[in-house]
Amino acid sequence: MKNLELASQNKVFGGWLKQYTHESTSLNCTMRFAIFLPSTASSAQPVPSVYWLSGLTCTDENFSQKAGAFRVAETLGIALIMPDTSPRGEGVADDENYDLGQGAGFYLNATQAPWNAHYRMYDYVVKELPGIVEAHFPVSAVKSIFGHSMGGHGALTIGLKHPDMYRSVSAFSPISHPMNCPWGQKAFAAYLGNNKDDWRLYDACELLKLGKAELPMLVDQGDADNFLNEQLKPEALKAAAALHDSPLELRMQAGYDHSYYFIASFIEDHLHFHARYLFAEQR
Repeated sequence: MKNLELASQNKVFGGWLKQYTHESTSLNCTMRFAIFLPSTASSAQPVPSVYWLSGLTCTDENFSQKAGAFRVAETLGIALIMPDTSPRGEGVADDENYDLGQGAGFYLNATQAPWNAHYRMYDYVVKELPGIVEAHFPVSAVKSIFGHSMGGHGALTIGLKHPDMYRSVSAFSPISHPMNCPWGQKAFAAYLGNNKDDWRLYDACELLKLGKAELPMLVDQGDADNFLNEQLKPEALKAAAALHDSPLELRMQAGYDHSYYFIASFIEDHLHFHARYLFAEQR
């Protein structure tokens, strides 16, 4: 496997969780990602996959260690692909705060210095990483995408812009309207500059205003999430989806917060949701 180095591997529920590092051409640095391959995956029988995008401060390991997804993925015969949340390393621009820089890539292509030298997570997730995965692992081109918080924002925007590439999209506690919340405004101003038209390209609410979404969407949001009103704004997502009757199921979950306890509680629902479309006949 050219440009891929195995960093770790663990057998789990009959399948394999493996971490790899590689030199990324999109991000101009060494990147790490994890992949879970169910026991049914083989070159003769490649399996569909779901890409997981994590939130602020996370790496691939938060999901793999806390979400409890592998038993269900093994049963369904689905691969899970888990990239890091940003470029990292010496020479990669950073910020002293947790919500900008390393660990906070926001799944966009930065246009402003110094961020534009490395911060092209959109291209990495949409183009480079699927190319690597589909070339070197027993994974088909059939895929879906989901994520949490900043990663929920990434999953929604990527899915909405590329309905030809994905079968379905889901999110836990997504940053639904980043143009209208402190996290998004800070990141967008730094990475993209002050032109709000550039921001709209990475805002799920703004994308939904353009027309009816082609992908089925499932969003879970805890009503005890301490970021709910200031940062996440699910009501704006619901209103934007309603404009063109886009296929969004938004579930408010009583008592749940922003943590991986929330994700672990509903991860099975999300994987079964994606399986419904991954194994259906092509639309």
